Amino acid sequence: MVAVAAELSEQEARARALAFDLREIDDAFLENPYPTYRLLREVDPVHRQADGSVFLTRYDDVAAVYRDRRFSSDKTIEFKPKYGDTPLYLHHTTSLVFNDPPLHTRVRRLLAPAFTPRALKLLEPRFVAMVEEMLDAAEARGGMDVITDYAAGLPVQIIGDMLGIPESERGPLRDWSLAILGALEPVPSPAALEWGNRSVTDFSDYLTFHIDRYRKGRLAEGGEVLGMLLAEQTDAGERLSEVELVQNCIFLLNAGHETTTNLIGNGIAALLEHPEQMARLRAEPDLIVSAVEEFLRFESSNQLGNRRLLEPAEIGGVSLEAGTLVTLGIGAANRDPAQFPDPERLDIARSPNRHLAFGGGIHACAGMTLARLEGKIAIGRLLARVPEFHRSGPYRRGGRARFRGFLSYPIAFGAA
Repeated sequence: MVAVAAELSEQEARARALAFDLREIDDAFLENPYPTYRLLREVDPVHRQADGSVFLTRYDDVAAVYRDRRFSSDKTIEFKPKYGDTPLYLHHTTSLVFNDPPLHTRVRRLLAPAFTPRALKLLEPRFVAMVEEMLDAAEARGGMDVITDYAAGLPVQIIGDMLGIPESERGPLRDWSLAILGALEPVPSPAALEWGNRSVTDFSDYLTFHIDRYRKGRLAEGGEVLGMLLAEQTDAGERLSEVELVQNCIFLLNAGHETTTNLIGNGIAALLEHPEQMARLRAEPDLIVSAVEEFLRFESSNQLGNRRLLEPAEIGGVSLEAGTLVTLGIGAANRDPAQFPDPERLDIARSPNRHLAFGGGIHACAGMTLARLEGKIAIGRLLARVPEFHRSGPYRRGGRARFRGFLSYPIAFGAA
């Protein structure tokens, strides 16, 4: 057997790996899941959990599932016992990410033009202006909370613009997003389910009102993506229902907000924890492109994915029966030494870096180019504007297994 954690005997390591259950994780796992991922990868990489589902931690296995159409993204069966007949069930079984073709194909084809590199290049000056305005305010205060004052603001503003939501109405968007995504945890609490269901209802009601006034031409500007979705409504052969339209607008905010917020926050935190990499990036600012890829690998914003097997198949040498639920350990795969040399080391110049932070196959993240651009601008401009900064107080993690990031990360400008 390959080496396991030094403090455990081989027998202890195997017992701990075999007992792992994603539904019974503790605070230590939420703070740092990587030792557990490493243990599973080495001892039980195709791990059968108590409920019969399988947890994958090797890069090759996760990548193979992404490419294999026998592993479905449709969640209508999986989410029924979790949510019942609730707004959360309606939302998560209607949105782009949790569907297979043909709905997935229809929505993705409509959204694709808005997220091409060429289209986003035209919007880049707007992104830069937003970041500079945020940094102006932070410099006047002598620091900021990386999450609440910076990382969370940029994606909300950008997606708000794309959906044509007036700035004065964007206040509830982040809280709605956090509530809806928080309910995706392996075992959401009753309070999380209640908050998530209320948020889906409130967000749906708001969007129904907003879409109606957009159709009537009552908005001054913005709404490029909303316009694309509504344009499809005029094509009788490719019509989105009103429910599909509203729920996929919610999905756009959620997908574009949480993971990008985490990318920016995790990247800045990683640089502060690895000052030699911070110094190198300051000296070689063109490395920001590869640095963003490394932040995505090293601290994947989205740590977990899910699939359901449609027919018997073999993965990683293990036979699985039809109907098996499979959890993809994205964060684990992105630290697999079989794919990434010295994977526990942050290396902003790492190449190649074929991480799985954006998934793969037909479900590869449609907004990956936008997320990369936001990360590049937000982190790059902070380093260019502020010669020195340091963490100025305790941070607070999000406390979730699926989405890895911070709720608060205060920094002060200047030397520590």
